[in-house]
Amino acid sequence: MDFIKKLTIAAALCMSGSFVIAQEMISRNNVTLKSDLMTPEALWAMGRIGGYAASPTGKQIVYQVGYYSVEKNKSHHMLFVMNADGSNSRQLTTDDKNETDATWIENGTRIAFLRGGQIWSMNADGTDRKQLSNSKTDIEGYCFSPDGKKVLMLMSIDYYGSIKKNPDDLPLATGRLCTDMNYRHWDHYVEQIAHPFVADVTENGISEATDILKDEPYECPLAPFGGIEQLAWSNDSKSIAYTCRKKEGVEYAISTDSDIYLYDLETGKSRNLCKPEGYKEPAIDATKTMKDQAVNKQAGDMNVGYDQNPKFSPDGRYVAWLSMERNGYESDRNRLCMYNLATGEKTYLTESFDSNVDDFCWSDTKDAMIYFIGVWHATENLYAITKKGEVKQLTDYCADFGSLQMLGDHKHILAERHSYGEPADLYVITPGKDIAKTAIVQITAENKHITDQLAKIQVEKRWVKTDDGKDMLYWVVLPPHFDANKKYPTLLFCEGGPQSPVSQFWSYRWNFMIMASQGYVVVAPNRRGLPGFGSEWNEQISGDWTGQCMRDYLTAIDDAAANLPYVDKDRLGCVGASFGGFSVYYLAGHHDKRFKAFIAHDGAFNLESMYTDTEEAWFSNWEYEDAYWNKDLSANAKHTYENSPHKFVDKWDTPILCIHGELDYRINANQGMGAFNAARLRGIPAELLIFPDENHWVLKPQNGILWQRTFFNWLDRWLKK
Repeated sequence: MDFIKKLTIAAALCMSGSFVIAQEMISRNNVTLKSDLMTPEALWAMGRIGGYAASPTGKQIVYQVGYYSVEKNKSHHMLFVMNADGSNSRQLTTDDKNETDATWIENGTRIAFLRGGQIWSMNADGTDRKQLSNSKTDIEGYCFSPDGKKVLMLMSIDYYGSIKKNPDDLPLATGRLCTDMNYRHWDHYVEQIAHPFVADVTENGISEATDILKDEPYECPLAPFGGIEQLAWSNDSKSIAYTCRKKEGVEYAISTDSDIYLYDLETGKSRNLCKPEGYKEPAIDATKTMKDQAVNKQAGDMNVGYDQNPKFSPDGRYVAWLSMERNGYESDRNRLCMYNLATGEKTYLTESFDSNVDDFCWSDTKDAMIYFIGVWHATENLYAITKKGEVKQLTDYCADFGSLQMLGDHKHILAERHSYGEPADLYVITPGKDIAKTAIVQITAENKHITDQLAKIQVEKRWVKTDDGKDMLYWVVLPPHFDANKKYPTLLFCEGGPQSPVSQFWSYRWNFMIMASQGYVVVAPNRRGLPGFGSEWNEQISGDWTGQCMRDYLTAIDDAAANLPYVDKDRLGCVGASFGGFSVYYLAGHHDKRFKAFIAHDGAFNLESMYTDTEEAWFSNWEYEDAYWNKDLSANAKHTYENSPHKFVDKWDTPILCIHGELDYRINANQGMGAFNAARLRGIPAELLIFPDENHWVLKPQNGILWQRTFFNWLDRWLKK
């Protein structure tokens, strides 16, 4: 029986309930819903698939699932193993300790994993557990060398580059003396940074580790989101490619220039694969955009933007990575760069694909084909590319793929897939020569016992002409049990980023299925500034936050209100987070009474304040173009500051809910507080949901439930009268 037939049969067994039986071992995952509509409680009862890894033979897959207890307000991360066709799923974690980051070692006979900040191993059936490391510092990520003789580990070290160490005789002092920028990042004060360490693997476990960035005050991987994917072993186990931005203070805060370095284990030295030896960065004005500065106008290919996530080819001749061209632009197009280790030649393979490469994996050694995922027309799909840059699209689904990994046979790809109506599950893809010949089979059904109880939503694509004559796609999400003869309150969804795709994402907070299940139609525009429609469309937003992108929002909701008979034009709401929250604050002063309610989460309200509040100064420099105090403001900068939402509060006339996390150092909580205070001083109905212990996201279970209930209570109050 061929592999695809086996997969199909196994998938059918999963759907028939055999997989669910295994899941019933987790008592908190036995959920009987009170109705067939998605609720916050049902959303938080779902298991969330995390990391996954295929064995060297490709015959088995180990994967991680996170479960959340609202009552205990905590999560539990567990490991499972199954055959690559989805059959014979077994639970490996048997107690209440978190077990994560599983991978295969010893030629696929054992599984390594993290437990209690240390590396452990066990047989593939979960027996014979052994602790391999005894590090004094928690291990945050790891990767064994191909020959199994060494292991690369991520651990945090103390750092006093921007915050000075307090005197030893004041151990209870809580003050922090900050001497430079980058004293806090994302949601924490920068008093530690991650470093990569290498250690030998022996019969007795893992030996003392060596810091490969010893005495270097730079982080690796990059905060706040980087992990072990930002480093890679060479095939011969003699070198390590790693991602690093070797900057501190102001230079760090204004720059996105990270590079790929190659560390030689024998010599203990690193060389930069991105820049020539002796490279000296041109002087940079820290108060202006780098768009037209010398650093982005240099002759030659200097890789001055983000370069990250290296992966070696199976034959060891190349290393490929994700590469952005320009410094200071965090949303620049992610290209796929291939580096010839023998000649030093760099080739950018995806120049014909005018969107981002989000992840990739190498195929076999014969043709060095690379598979990658990227968003086009609001859907994340799979593509194949040759070393000559020839691109072929291999999938065309109304769903998003994520995090690719080749199975050991180099013929099948393991990936997750999700959509507006389906949480993430694992799939095996057999790439064909084109879309029609590519096969995709689902091998997990993690939340089938919940989703089977839920009524389905409908999702439709709609194209509309913008006011400047361009074609814009927007999604329309319809409630369960949809009745075309009824009129529904409708929400305009404003995307964040500002340059993140409105593709088929599944979110555990901004979840379109739960919005629709509460009786709302959702209109989600792919407005100016979103990837997947070409670079010109994507970049039009920079320097123009309150122009065309705002008109695009209104074009979409006006089209829906005028042409979709089930949309109630008298019950429209507008919601969004981050740049979406900024959009809400701006539209509150420019909506001409279209909307009856607003919700802004973690949005920028006062752009002058935002310029110096945010910890990543490169963002405001690129987007606003100038510090607000510069006397020679560019036209875009002047327009940006003149149109900051806080300058139009006198035109606010609609109830607004403001939400913010006090640990959000990207967009500080004073932005949400200022918007709420302004609304109340104006006499406008308003509420402020403030989270002292959350960052740009809401991560704790009870906070998540509170977020959802507050969100829908506000909308119901003003849109369901």
